[in-house]
Amino acid sequence: MKRYFRFILTAILLFWVVDGFSQNPDFHIYLCLGQSNMEGNPPFEPQDTVADNRFVVLEAVDCPNLGRVKGKWYPAVPPLCRCRTGLSPADYFGRTLTAHLPKKVKVGVINVAIGGCKIELFDKDSYQNYLATAPDWMLTMVKEYDGNPYQRLIDMARLAQKEGVIKGILLHQGESNTNDTLWTKKVKTVYDNLIKDLKLDPKKVPLLAGETVHEDQGGRCASMNKIIATLPEVIPNSYVISSKGCNDAADNLHFDAAGCRKLGRRYAFQMLSLMGYTSKAVD
Repeated sequence: MKRYFRFILTAILLFWVVDGFSQNPDFHIYLCLGQSNMEGNPPFEPQDTVADNRFVVLEAVDCPNLGRVKGKWYPAVPPLCRCRTGLSPADYFGRTLTAHLPKKVKVGVINVAIGGCKIELFDKDSYQNYLATAPDWMLTMVKEYDGNPYQRLIDMARLAQKEGVIKGILLHQGESNTNDTLWTKKVKTVYDNLIKDLKLDPKKVPLLAGETVHEDQGGRCASMNKIIATLPEVIPNSYVISSKGCNDAADNLHFDAAGCRKLGRRYAFQMLSLMGYTSKAVD
């Protein structure tokens, strides 16, 4: 009899431990990577700093100035990338999702991006070759990720997987690879590595890739959008997010705050559509 009760107690404790560390299917997590537009270039404004208790960010670097510690969740108010970056499409991606998803769903983002970088920086097998010729100002930013942004993204994603489920990957990159006809294959390498290293199902985890500043805004890298448009031919579960009509800054490389919000909402509307939700996409 004692052996029987010991067995029951052990089973209960095991269930409690497993359940205590199980993933919450209603905690949706998104990985965000790229260069300066994903990093967050335009200054954020008061309207962008209102917290939403269903939208959180997993801090990828230590930010004493923000009172944030690497590897901890915080209300997702900008900056979402590093300690002094600006407004990112990830901001309004998350805010739009929570506005349309059931109240029980919480959204979390992990944003690892480096201004000015090529997609090669996120290739785990060759990033060191790229860094060997990178300018000092870029190396300073990369240093915040211990010299390996891809690995930092993986490390943070694995932490997040203990609590929630990775639902998608957001990419905004291409300006530094303008007219690179191999870009789609390079992106596929990064995507495939993320899927493999995080044990994800590519059929369930789409890649959403945003266009660079559109030609209708005089985008200096708008020609890259023709290459970005072909990404679904290389990665079946990928979708291109249009930047048409998204206002940009004077440099014609970065979106301004209004354009960034619009682009972020478009990422969200695409994701909502993939999840089967209907929404009135007003932008």
